[in-house]
Amino acid sequence: MTTVMVQIPKTPAPVSPATRSVPTSADVARLAGVSRATVSYVLNNTSAVRISGPTRRRVHEAAKELGYVPHAAARSLRAGHSRMVLMPAPSIPVGPLYSQFISELQWALSRLDYTVVQYGSVGLQGDEAARAWAELRPVAVLVPGTGLGPQGVALLRRSGARAVVTLAPEAVEGAHALLMDHAGVGHSAATHLYDRGRRRIGVVVPEESGLEAFSLPRLAGVRRALHGTDATLTELPLAYEEQAAAKLAVRWRDLGLDAVFAYNDEYAMLLMRALQDEGIRIPEDTAVIGADDLLLGRLLRPRLSTVHLELPSGRDLAELVDRAVREPGAATETHTVLGATVVHRDSS
Repeated sequence: MTTVMVQIPKTPAPVSPATRSVPTSADVARLAGVSRATVSYVLNNTSAVRISGPTRRRVHEAAKELGYVPHAAARSLRAGHSRMVLMPAPSIPVGPLYSQFISELQWALSRLDYTVVQYGSVGLQGDEAARAWAELRPVAVLVPGTGLGPQGVALLRRSGARAVVTLAPEAVEGAHALLMDHAGVGHSAATHLYDRGRRRIGVVVPEESGLEAFSLPRLAGVRRALHGTDATLTELPLAYEEQAAAKLAVRWRDLGLDAVFAYNDEYAMLLMRALQDEGIRIPEDTAVIGADDLLLGRLLRPRLSTVHLELPSGRDLAELVDRAVREPGAATETHTVLGATVVHRDSS
């Protein structure tokens, strides 16, 4: 047997990502032919120093070529605070209206050189949630819904948050507040139905956990609108499921209702389909009105009457955050938002 010796050439070991040198602002400065200070001014979007357009482009192109990314922690140390705005992710279902508002807010804050981070805090409530948020050292916290109390606000402020803003039906001591007037939504819907001659009015109360902060004020608004009139109010607990809507529709005639405020457009569409399947004519037998003014409501037949909600401007809220960050010792601001206007269509 003949043995053949074959020599396998040595190949260099691949360079581990961990051993590669991380590009620095000095590398960017050398490639762009500018000072490190100019790199800092350009990449931190500093408006106090005038830098020509061509220079800015050279810096950005050099940073892109080298894969350089500014160090957020170092920038925070220089500024004395981070540029992170933390938004706890809602623990309740949110519709397209709220999602659109959040997108506008994120865009407006990015224009002011803030970074928006959504924090998933499922299972955390109150002060426990505030402690988890504080660990990230945000410069501002925007809290949708209820649950945060004065102690949680104080904890966030002690951890360095210059602005705490709540979007809820009630203000919290120490925080800026955007008061969401959900009672006005229910009041507008009930007034519309009453003015259309309806006297036996049902109100859908969602069974989904977490929606009580919105549904109960809307129910209270309906109750206030009908107080002292000849109309009756019937609460209608309803889960957001086809089967639940079908069960409610089966006993609709026994309830004797001639109108329903269905909490929002999504519940209204769910209930309308179930009622029509049971032969209930809309609006002849039962008038239906929702809230949110979603596009899908206009595509239904009959077209869905609704309460149009005027959410706060994302740009205005971003300016409030920026103002609070720049003036952390200023008095807290409270603004009532969520204007409600009835849009009358075929279903009522």
